[in-house]
Amino acid sequence: MMSLARSTLHVNSAANPPDTPIGRFTALNMFSSYTRFDVIDVMRSAVIVCLFLFLSACQKPAATSITTDMSAADIGEMIFHDVSLSVSGKQSCASCHSPQHAHAQPNALAVQWGGPLLNQPGTRAVPSIRYLADTPPLGFDAEGTPYGGFNHDGSVDTFAAQAERPLLAANEMANLTREAVVEKLRKADYAPRFRQVFGETSLDQVDTAFAMLGLALERYQRDSAEFHPFSSKYDAFLAGKAQLNAAETRGLQLFNNEKKGNCAACHPSATREDGRPPLFTDFTYDALGLPRNTAIPANANPSYVDLGLCKSGRSGRASQDGNCGKFKVPTLRNVATRQVFFHNGQIKNLRDAVAFYVRRDTQPEDWYPRQTGKVIAKFNDLPAKYHVNVNVEEVPYGGKRGDKPALGEQEIDDVIAFLRTLTDQ
Repeated sequence: MMSLARSTLHVNSAANPPDTPIGRFTALNMFSSYTRFDVIDVMRSAVIVCLFLFLSACQKPAATSITTDMSAADIGEMIFHDVSLSVSGKQSCASCHSPQHAHAQPNALAVQWGGPLLNQPGTRAVPSIRYLADTPPLGFDAEGTPYGGFNHDGSVDTFAAQAERPLLAANEMANLTREAVVEKLRKADYAPRFRQVFGETSLDQVDTAFAMLGLALERYQRDSAEFHPFSSKYDAFLAGKAQLNAAETRGLQLFNNEKKGNCAACHPSATREDGRPPLFTDFTYDALGLPRNTAIPANANPSYVDLGLCKSGRSGRASQDGNCGKFKVPTLRNVATRQVFFHNGQIKNLRDAVAFYVRRDTQPEDWYPRQTGKVIAKFNDLPAKYHVNVNVEEVPYGGKRGDKPALGEQEIDDVIAFLRTLTDQ
């Protein structure tokens, strides 16, 4: 929930894009929401924009005799649900990001299984992909606090780049190359409509077709209201159309109270400066010191560790030791629908997730195994040299074993009552 250093990130409304499939992916659309990020991030994102614009310029326009009401977002929706794009023929984006489960995983497994035979395990729990449209590229504020980027570890900066990994990952959709993906795309039932939207030659060249696939998925996630409905009870409350009950009201107060829950330090609950509803994330990173999850097959190897941001493949400051063990702060919207929590899926219900924050340090025996005798192996999913990165300063963390936790049992129940108001209707 918290980060050792905080700064306010102002996210502005994105400009309305031009009414063309390629033109809607513009530098303005990518950058207008972000007020500060590193020069290297600007350059990286600019290269992606230029690639899309270059590829679009090479397209032969669709024949004028063909008329269609299809958009890039419509094509993206078809791709999102298309199991034929996987080697198994049984897995799509929607398999792990189920629309019926707030675009998160549909089960309580620690990790999902993929690959050609659906027998290859993942290494992390699946995050929800709702409310991501305002995610800035990975950057660092003036105090060195990382923010932004997609995935648990901030490994990529755009929706399109996010989509590439599962298509090619051996333990997900398992295509060996981009060419293998495009060949499946050419055989899809919607291939003619893909060409109508992106141009008659859009599937001829692998790089062009793969780029348009990524653009289509991005437009679907940006344009479709299903990814950002803002339809929860709390949204109605903010709009003056609903009232919170007594427990929900107490929970909101505890959520915001810096000396109690202090959840809003990382999950802002107030209407944004531009008048839009809150996202319940500040896009930053935190090291929580989670218990190791033995249900993750990779963890059977004692030397395997998931270090998050510092091993995300990013260079520069992101790779520094001080970022090891840090994972991105997720939105709390729809958190009550989740069946597993945190990046390693160790905790299985919402009450335990809230209680972990509150009692991690005061009652560590509830969460961690014992090493020898009375010694408790705190933060046992991180090598000892990175324990210094774990957030122990901000409320509700901190305190010594046996101290009174920041929230009592009834107060935890009240916070949960409030969190349930964040579920989309």
